[in-house]
Amino acid sequence: MYRMTILASVLLVGIGLYAVTNNEITEEQQYKPPIANRKDGLPESDRSNQAIAKNKPALEALLAQKKLSLGASVFIRVFKEESLLEAWVANTGGSFELFKTYEICTFSGDLGPKLKEGDRQSPEGFYFVKPNQLNPWSRFHLSFNLGYPNAYDRYHKRTGSALMIHGNCVSIGCYAMTDPYIEEIYTLVNAALANGQGFFRVHAFPFRMTEERLNREKNHQWYSFWKNLKEGYDWFEEKGTPPNVTVSNGRYMFGES
Repeated sequence: MYRMTILASVLLVGIGLYAVTNNEITEEQQYKPPIANRKDGLPESDRSNQAIAKNKPALEALLAQKKLSLGASVFIRVFKEESLLEAWVANTGGSFELFKTYEICTFSGDLGPKLKEGDRQSPEGFYFVKPNQLNPWSRFHLSFNLGYPNAYDRYHKRTGSALMIHGNCVSIGCYAMTDPYIEEIYTLVNAALANGQGFFRVHAFPFRMTEERLNREKNHQWYSFWKNLKEGYDWFEEKGTPPNVTVSNGRYMFGES
């Protein structure tokens, strides 16, 4: 009887630990987009307003040094292997120039796409963020929703929700940037959206998609997928503007924006 009581206690503790872990995994995945509380469709909070006010002067000065301006269109690239996020800003001619590179504090999973809810894998692919995908009340300081699953992910029956770029330094499928970095990035994208950019693109890659680096993965299960991603990577490298991305027969297709 004594042993049965101990076993029952251990089982209950185990169930309790599972419940706590499960809640931690799913809380961000249960996120619902915030209601826009401004005429331009952007949500805001005291936290986001304070972050923007704090970071705006320094960002304006840095942008001016590069002959760029806060409020110009933005474009973001993410590289898993290098743990880097690049923030690109459009110049007066419409081409994008690299403004700043941020170290990603952490992301979860391995090289390769996210496949299903709960696999703790950070996504790879081509995403875009509209104003109502910004979350100024995020439990991870500030965040924006990448829009996973996109049309490609849905075609391949991939599942998941609320995959973010956010603050803090924890990840269950998101890209965590630390609070200071997300404040700068959030200020950049918020200004661009407020100034009329309808959405900004986020391209997430496993690594820098050079021919040499990709050739090292010819036997990898995701080689064909990565080769398709490289087409979009090469488009931007050659033209200086991100492509318009569509999906046809389960492949990404690229054209003029």
